[in-house]
Amino acid sequence: MAKISPFKFLQEVRSETDKVTWPTRRETAITTVMVFVMVAVTSVLFLVADQIIRFAITFILGIGT
Repeated sequence: MAKISPFKFLQEVRSETDKVTWPTRRETAITTVMVFVMVAVTSVLFLVADQIIRFAITFILGIGT
């Protein structure tokens, strides 16, 4: 395995991070809002599915009467 000095390694890391296209503040904010919206939609869907399954199981087992 080739040995590379720590200084050379840090130079290469820095050159690679310069190639990265970082998102703007606006892009980050939009993406964050989209994530929160999708989390809310998903949680509502799971709530509805859970209530339907609960209703079906209580109906089948006759626990609700």
